[in-house]
Amino acid sequence: MKGIRNLLNKVKPNFEKGGKLEKFRSLFDAVETLLYVPDKVTRTGSHIRDAIDMKRTMIIVVTAMVPALLFGMWNAGYHHFLATGEFAEKTFIQIFTFGLLKVLPIIIVSYVTGLAIEIIFAQIRNHDVPEGFFVTGMLIPLIMPIDVPLWMVSVSTVFAVIIGVEVFGGAGMNVLNPALTARAFLFFAYPSEMSGTRVWVSGLKSGQGIIDGFSGETVMGYAASNRIDQMPFSPSDMFLGTIPGSIGETSTLAILVGAIILIWTGVGSWRIIVSMFTGGLVMGLILNLFAVNDYMALPACQHLIIGGFAFGAVFMATDPVSAAQTNKGKLIYGFLAGLLAILIRVLNPAYPEGVMLAILLMNVFAPLIDHYIIEANIKKRLKRVQTSNA
Repeated sequence: MKGIRNLLNKVKPNFEKGGKLEKFRSLFDAVETLLYVPDKVTRTGSHIRDAIDMKRTMIIVVTAMVPALLFGMWNAGYHHFLATGEFAEKTFIQIFTFGLLKVLPIIIVSYVTGLAIEIIFAQIRNHDVPEGFFVTGMLIPLIMPIDVPLWMVSVSTVFAVIIGVEVFGGAGMNVLNPALTARAFLFFAYPSEMSGTRVWVSGLKSGQGIIDGFSGETVMGYAASNRIDQMPFSPSDMFLGTIPGSIGETSTLAILVGAIILIWTGVGSWRIIVSMFTGGLVMGLILNLFAVNDYMALPACQHLIIGGFAFGAVFMATDPVSAAQTNKGKLIYGFLAGLLAILIRVLNPAYPEGVMLAILLMNVFAPLIDHYIIEANIKKRLKRVQTSNA
């Protein structure tokens, strides 16, 4: 590491003001601060001292996503070889390698596209490259179908960074979660690539080598069409994640491992995670009371382990920029997000997954929730002061 530090010190003058490569200062700064904690501190005024900077915080979030990522790679290979009838002939390494080669290009396209735009905007504004895309660049691939065209990943990333972040003033100023903005763009612009029964298993759209009778349908697909009794998945399959779905959203177990990392390190808000699961469970129980179809009759706890609910609760709703900021606000925000996610999922036959829309809707209302929580606290304290003076 000392050799890398010496190399950076040697070339650094070229990127500083007046240097030959001054135009690429933001790019150099992004690389340097990724490898080493910046030595910049506040010189005047009060400030908070902390052991880690924002990049280190973002790296913790990416680390928390690794279990879901690794399982998603294996699951992609698992369902592909089930669809072709070759699963029994393949080893664990062959299954995982297939998924790795399918997922890795999506991750590369996401990061290259997003970071390129972030660096360009940072250089234009003469700012440092923001750290937020370290997380967004991984979230975008994990919420995509396995065979999504790479050019669509690139276009949706461009839309998410420019329209979802930069037009609001850059990272930290965005109203909506950038990764969900990318998914929403693809869902409404190219619905055939983001929904249906043939997009969740690699090779199923082309039909090459697929055995007869393999549908690739998700749990929610069976529920929405009132065919739960025909569903080949057990609750344990849903929890472990051996079901069709987006790359990183199927394994609730892997996602909960990530949740433990986020909560233990203090990076993720346990209030949002717990309250969103609670809201989803409450709405599931309410729908069970009025069960007039299979989807409404689906056990409430199963709603929490299918689709993108767990992934959304742990990695999307907890976005520190677009979520509520006050402690009480986080509880309200998470509870309503969970409530709406299951409500949209079950009662909207044209859109069987409501997590994306629910979180985006609550992103918009988060500032309003915080406003009323703060106003209520102010009134409470004023009343307390008036009472004591009396």
